[in-house]
Parts: sequence; C-alpha cells; structure tokens
Amino acid sequence: MEAEEDCSELFLLCLFLGLLLEAWAGKIQYMVPEETDKAFFVGNIAKDLGLQPQELTEHRVRIISRGRTQLFALNHRSGSLVTAGRIDREELCAQSVRCLVSFNILVEDKMKLYPVEVEIIDINDNTPQFQLEEVEFKMNEITTPGTRIPLPFGQDLDVGMNSLQNYQLSSNPHFSLDVQQGSDGSRYPEMVLQSPLDREEEAVHHLVLTASDGGNPVRSGTLRIHVQVVDANDNPPAFTQAQYHMSVAENVPPGTRLLTVKATDPDEGANGEVTYSFHNIDQKIAQIFQLDSDTGEISNKESLDFEEYKIYPMEIQAQDGAGLMARAKVLVKVLDINDNAPEVTMTSVTTAVPENFPPGTIIALISVHDQDSGDNGDTTCSIPENLPFKLEKLDDNYYHLVTERTLDRELTSRYNITVTATDKGIPTLSTETHISLKVTDINDNPPCFPQDSYSVFIPENNPRGASIFSLTAQDADTNENALVTYSLAEDTIQGAPLSSYISINSDTGILYALRSFDYEEFRDLHLRVMAYDNGDPRLSSNVSLSLFVLDQNDNTPEILYPALPTDGSTGVELAPRSAEPGYLVTKVVAVDRDSGQNAWLSYRLLKASEPGLFTVGLHTGEVRTARALLDRDALKQSLVVAVQDHGQPPLSATVTLTVAVADNIPAVLADLGSLEPSADPDSSGLTLYLVVAVAVVSCIFLAFVIVLLGLRLRRWHSSRLLQAAGVGLAGVPASHFVGVDGVGAFLQTYSQEVSLRADARESHVIFPQPNYADTLLSQESCGKSEPLLITQDLLEGKKEAFSQVNVFLPFSYLARIGFNYKRSINIYVTNSVFKFFSVTNTNLSLNLI
Repeated sequence: MEAEEDCSELFLLCLFLGLLLEAWAGKIQYMVPEETDKAFFVGNIAKDLGLQPQELTEHRVRIISRGRTQLFALNHRSGSLVTAGRIDREELCAQSVRCLVSFNILVEDKMKLYPVEVEIIDINDNTPQFQLEEVEFKMNEITTPGTRIPLPFGQDLDVGMNSLQNYQLSSNPHFSLDVQQGSDGSRYPEMVLQSPLDREEEAVHHLVLTASDGGNPVRSGTLRIHVQVVDANDNPPAFTQAQYHMSVAENVPPGTRLLTVKATDPDEGANGEVTYSFHNIDQKIAQIFQLDSDTGEISNKESLDFEEYKIYPMEIQAQDGAGLMARAKVLVKVLDINDNAPEVTMTSVTTAVPENFPPGTIIALISVHDQDSGDNGDTTCSIPENLPFKLEKLDDNYYHLVTERTLDRELTSRYNITVTATDKGIPTLSTETHISLKVTDINDNPPCFPQDSYSVFIPENNPRGASIFSLTAQDADTNENALVTYSLAEDTIQGAPLSSYISINSDTGILYALRSFDYEEFRDLHLRVMAYDNGDPRLSSNVSLSLFVLDQNDNTPEILYPALPTDGSTGVELAPRSAEPGYLVTKVVAVDRDSGQNAWLSYRLLKASEPGLFTVGLHTGEVRTARALLDRDALKQSLVVAVQDHGQPPLSATVTLTVAVADNIPAVLADLGSLEPSADPDSSGLTLYLVVAVAVVSCIFLAFVIVLLGLRLRRWHSSRLLQAAGVGLAGVPASHFVGVDGVGAFLQTYSQEVSLRADARESHVIFPQPNYADTLLSQESCGKSEPLLITQDLLEGKKEAFSQVNVFLPFSYLARIGFNYKRSINIYVTNSVFKFFSVTNTNLSLNLI
C-alpha cells in the first residue's frame, strides 16, 4: 500500500515538472546583476534565436517592451543582448524576492515574437536604515521587569542575504534586546526591561540599536534610543481596534479623509492625553498619507494608484503624556476602477502591399494593453466585417492583421482599416486606431524613350556644370513602378571615365557638362543613357546619344617663323642692297589650332619704318621688296606683320621683323651695331660715337686691303723670280701660299655667315655665295682649316707700314649676336698673326701684329 502511494506521488511530481518545463519552454531566460555599466553583456540572443549575428539586421530583429523605460538593447554586431543603462533592482521591484523583467523579441520580417525574461540579481548596494535617527521613550519607574518596548525596525531595500539580518543593542544593565519574527519573515526588535528603574539613580538611559545585513561586506545602520524615567503612570493607551481595515477607490482626490483611529487612556491629566504617530512605516507610504497627531485622522496627500500599490500597510502608535504606548495596524485597500482605456500599439505595420500577395499575408502586428486589472483590464480587438482582412490572436494580447483573400488594386487601391480595442469594465472604455493600407501595382512595364537615338550639338568652351540636354522616359506603371531614374553606362574617353565629362540628374534626366569641352581635344562623344524604374524587379531600357562639339574661335594664330627671341630683342633678316622688286626677304609662317573658317589666316603689313618698300602676301605671308633698294634707304628696316584668322570675333597675332640692308661686312657690322635698342634718350649720343668708330674701322680696313694687294703684287713678282731660279720653294705645297686676294677671300668668307645668338637659341643670316674665281685661293684650301701664309719678303718689306691695327666693337653688340670673346680667329702671315681677340669687357679689338 505504501509502495503504491510512493509511486503515485512520484508520478504526480513528474507530471508537475513536465507541465512546468512546457510552460517555460517557449521563453528565453537570462540573469544579470543590478548596477552594471551600460552595454553589459546579458546573453547571446542571436544564438538562442537560431540566427547569426549579422542576420539580426537582415531580419530586422528588435525589442518590444511595454509601459517602461527600455532597459536592454541589441548589439547587432556581436548578436548579444546588453544593458541599455544602469539598472536599479530596488527601483524596479522594491522588496520582491525575485525581480523579473519581461519583454518580447520581434523578428519583423517574419512577424514572430519571442518572449524573453531577465532576472535582475540583487547586490548589496543598500545600507540598513531606520526611519528616525533617534527615538525617545518615557518609562515609569514602577514599570515591572519583563516589560517589552517595541522598537522601530530598520529597512534594507536589498533582498535575500543582502537584506537586514540581525539587530544588536548596546550594553545596559537594565535593558536587553529580543527580536521577534513575524509570519511574513520580518524581524521586529523589542527592548525588554531586565531590572527595575530608579529615577533618582539615573533619570535617562542612552542606548544604541544597530541593524546589520548579511552582505559582503556587511553594511549596518544605527538608531539612538533615549529612555527617560518618569514617575508612575499605571494605565497605557488602548486602541478601539487592534487592526483597522479601509477600502478606497483609487480615484479619490488628494486631501480626502480616509480613516480615523481612536485610542483611550483612563488616566487623568497629562497621563490621559494621547498623541498619534506613524510607526515603522515605509518611506513612500509616509509621503502619500498624513496622520493628525491629535485626532488620529488619516488622509491622503497624493493620488492613489492601484497599479502601484494594492494595499497600503501602516502601523499607528498612541502614546500618553507619561510615555505609555499602544500600537494598532491599519490596512488601506485600493479598489481598482476602470480609469484606463486600452492602449493599442502598432508594433509593426505594412503601409503598402502588392496586389498579387497571397491570402494570409501579415499586414500588421498589433499590441493591446490595459493597465487596469480584472474585467477592467480584459480587452477584445476587432475590425469592420466588410473588409478583406481578419485578426488572429496571439499570446500576451498580441494580434496579427492578415489578408483574408487576394487583393485587387483595380477594384480598391487603398484601404482605411479601423482597429478597435475594448475592455470589459463598467463603463466600457475603448480605443481606436487607423491603418492606411495602399495596394500597389505590379511592375510589368519598362521605361520607354520617345526616340531610338538622340544627337546633341554643343559649342566648345561651354561653362562647367551647364545643362546640355534633357531626356525623359515614360513608364506605363503607376506610383513607384513608374518612378524613373537615369544613369550613364560606364565608358572611357581618352583613358578617362565618362563620368568625369558628363553627369546626369538621376531624377530629371538632365545632362550636365562636368568640364569645358575643347574642339581641338575631341569632336564628338557617344554615350548610352540608361533608364530604370523603381519596381521589383527593376526594369530598364537604354538609348544612344551622340554629342557633337562645335568649334569656336578660341585660339589665336601661333607664329612659327620667325621665332620670337626670349630676351625681348627682335629677329634680324638680311636683304642685299641689290635686291630687285619682288625679292623674297623672308616668310612669316603661322598656324591656328581651330578648324574651318576659324583657321583661315591672312597676313598684312601693319607698320613699316619705310612705307612702300616691302609687301606681305595676303595668304602666303611672304615678305618681298616692293621696289628696288636705294642708297637713301636706311640700313635697318623695321616691319610689323599681323596674322589674323576669319573667326567671329577674329583673333590676331603680330610679329616684328628687322631687315638689315647691306652688301659688305662693314655695312653689316654697322647695321648690326645700330640694332641695339636705346634704353633712354641719352643713349643717342653714344650711338653716334659708335657709328663714327665703325666708319673709322671701315677706312682702316680698306687701307689694310690696299696694302695687302700691293704685297700680293710684289709676291707675284718675286715668285716669278723664284720659279726661274728653281731654288728654295720646290718642296712647299702651293696651297700654303696665299696672296692678298686670298686674304680678301678669307675676309669675304668670314662675311658670308654671321651667327646671332640670343640665350640658347641661334639664327643664321646668310648672304648669297661670293664668287672666288678672281682669287688665287684654291677650292681645296677653301674647305680646309689651314692657316694662310704670306712670304717673309712681303712681311719685311712692309713691316714698318703697319705694325698694328686695332678695330673696336662694342661688347653689348657682341653679346647680342652671341660672339664668344674667349674665341680667337687667327690669320697667319709667315711669322706674324692677324688675330681677333677680346681685350676688355666692353670692346673687341681686331689687331694686326
């Protein structure tokens, strides 16, 4: 029999545990200590949901909590549940043994809820405290030993071992401490009189009551007790009831008289006067209620809230004038009234659905909550019956709004759904909320351009950012399916991406030039414009667009010849004085980077120092003499030639030519010397002196040539005599003997080519080739760099006639023509030398030694 009873009990225990596990099977449970820092790890919610951390964002997982501050948050990167801030257990759950925080995890794309329960673990963060810092008692000296005096008890907001565990009274021969334990497990300290009091011996006794908790480290609070010994008072106050009960509606206004306690004392005088006070009352309750110390009337200072306290417990103490006391308990019960309408929360809602969605599609997740209790908090939820939707009830007052049949956009494109939540209180309260649902079209038409291709013409040098064309594509669908966006197909132009040249407004289809186009860089662009709608899947079409760049006259003619010197001087062209009309002096060569009419060039003589002497070909740029050169014509002629294109507006460039007119070297030297520009008006005198010096040099040079001719004749005569004798010169090559004509040939050769150098650029002015037929210098010797020899006879015969001839040339002239003063040109005449060399920094000397 006993074995059967044991089996039955075991079976019932297993059944109970199975039901308990089944009840908790659907919940995710965690524990976290209170007072932790923000973002403290609570649990791996992604793992418990069967998801990867990155899937929390993909599935739009979020926390749904009701009626309180958000205490927890999701870390989508690690997939963990963390604290959203500091959590105070005592603030959340007061003295409850277990502090549980419940909320739901919503996987929004699946419209699925997962209940989560987090237990807040208490830590020893509160010190036991007494409501008063000190208390005073009056005891008659005739009080018999064994009399118990209830003491104020301490309060510790912590729970478990962290709560108040024991009391300790300071040592005193007359009093001891006895702690009573109530039915609810609370400890109540009482002070017991151990031996009779003697007022005459000690009128006041001072004691200290210490309350300690069981945490680590131990926390404690103290209460100072003063016992005043008075004369005899043999009747303590007595309450009419040991316990008072009062029920009051939660909506009573502040200041309402709720209850009156009454205590009587048969003594007379001060020993019979009773005063009332709260004893061992919670601090929050003390802030809500007030007690009249004379009448014992209890009233509320603040509004009562059934959702916060259902019963307010209080202890009232009555004390007569002699210090005798009595206590009574008061329980104020708060009655719930239907003062809260249901709260409807759209946890998740879809505002638009395609018309091809199947029946049973979830439109919204609705949460209904009523803060009242009982029937007042029992709610129902409904929608109108003439709609193709229905409500499906879930756990914890959640509802799914789903489609009941397939929707048809052509019949109804928008639904306004009214959701009504109603409680069962009296009177009934209800709340309505509205859902606007739009039925969207299916994307089955791609955007379409009116033309198959487009051509755009744009002038070059357009401003950056200017709009150049606009494209528009139409989509036969509606709403978002007809919202067209534009883009350019990726391409490259001359190695650079197309997006660096052209951009398109994705909304309007307007094309913009991102840079200023240059016709000389490229003349056309071919691109493809894409048009996409915003449907799902996205449909698209494309069209080709050709962009042609039109030339503008933006390039000035560029003169290639004559090249302009970089030092500010002018170029030099030489013309013989014997030139006939139409003689080609030089040719101005210019190009224009533009094309067409903008590149047609014409030339004209803009300015001339001698009008009518030169002409310029209109289309060829050839500079020719217009008439024969006269002796009165200046050696230096300055021409300004203008080159102009035929664009609109026309652009032009000018070049200054300097033509030197001369037939011989002295004239050339004089002319080149005159090319040095005058720095200021005072330089005209210096120029005059230079011209005189050049003239003197020319005269000396002519005299030198005449002397050489005389010597040549004498040498010729002597050579005839030597040939007859056949002695002395038989082994000497003929090419080593040069007469006066040879020197003239050398000088004539030297005058053929004058090198003008400005900085690193060189130009050559070439006279027509002279005729050497009348000289004694052979063709072979003209091509060699051998010295020219004159016989010793000739030198000795004329040694006294010319010992040294100096020709001075200005150094500024030499620097301008690029003459290197460190370089010497030597003419050997037997043992004597003609030498050009530099003697100073300002002159070049031509010496005959």
